[in-house]
Amino acid sequence: MIAYRRLGRDELARVGEIDRTERIDALYVQTGAELERVEGNFSAAPWHAGGHGGHSVAHQVDECMRWLDAGGVALGAFEGDRLVGIGIVLPHLRPGIAQLAYLHVTDGFRDQGIGRRLSDELDTLARDAGDTTMVVSATPSIHTVEFYRRRGYAPTSSPLPELYELEPEDVHLEKRL
Repeated sequence: MIAYRRLGRDELARVGEIDRTERIDALYVQTGAELERVEGNFSAAPWHAGGHGGHSVAHQVDECMRWLDAGGVALGAFEGDRLVGIGIVLPHLRPGIAQLAYLHVTDGFRDQGIGRRLSDELDTLARDAGDTTMVVSATPSIHTVEFYRRRGYAPTSSPLPELYELEPEDVHLEKRL
């Protein structure tokens, strides 16, 4: 049984419980609103327990805290006491536009509806805050992009410059709420 609830800032260090390991044999490269499939070994290893680089637990915690400090809301999915999924929405990134800023489900728990439930609840939070559009900068793996497409997102030919600048290799998607 998976339980869902809001996460407080003091709980964000628990993001280290998420195992982002994923075998990735293909990804998308975005040109405008078009996606091109590229084959290769792009697999993702777990976040590094030490250090502060971009793939470290410390960096993930810092990013989550930054979004909450900017007005974001974090939701967690728990199996018992273990955090198995986390999502963060940042309402009003721009007038009427929210950002699905962060969504991870731990290895072994993907494709069981956890990401869908988190995404649905984050959509509701953004909609209730008055936003009409949600944007996301997605890891370009086929699995991740197709997850978002099934949730109603479509690639955008004009991503928000501030998001594109941070993640130029991501696939930039948006949807109406």
